[in-house]
Amino acid sequence: MIHLNSFALRQTENSRFSHFSGTMRHLVNMVQENFDEGIQGYRPGVLEVKVPVRGFFSGVVELKEGDKLVGGFEPRRPGEDPRKWVAVPGSRKMPAKSVTLILYSSELLAEGGDNELSAEDGNWEIISINASPCESGREPMPPETLMANYFGESGGTDTKMTEGEFVTTLAESRAFWKNKAMCSGDE
Repeated sequence: MIHLNSFALRQTENSRFSHFSGTMRHLVNMVQENFDEGIQGYRPGVLEVKVPVRGFFSGVVELKEGDKLVGGFEPRRPGEDPRKWVAVPGSRKMPAKSVTLILYSSELLAEGGDNELSAEDGNWEIISINASPCESGREPMPPETLMANYFGESGGTDTKMTEGEFVTTLAESRAFWKNKAMCSGDE
């Protein structure tokens, strides 16, 4: 079964995150249609599924010198520790050039109590809509998210990376995100 996890439900037109303008049922159908083409993510139990770009908008903004930034410190959902976020006020989402939906197995999400389906083989939850401004679509996880996962912070999912793998992945993340932020959205 494929389910849209509440983490992905925060990705709306008015949020600072990437979003899909179609229905949630259509989103789930796209995953089902492309599921067999998915590739393993950063660890077993994480699946990256590429889908067509139509109807997706990227919240990623490339910074220009002099851009003003805003930010906050809040939990992603009740019960989690707050996290920092940074955004570019007045920026607008652009149509995506590539889209990868990130799915976690319900069994993996159960490690942190974040599963919404029963923790059994075959249950997958869409946790993120990664609509990219890059045609390659291989934008790395943001450094803050990667570190929260690696260091076992509230709401994170253990990466199971060695220290060397973590450092390499963090360097790739930093290289991509050093001149990018999310658009501010209208929230």
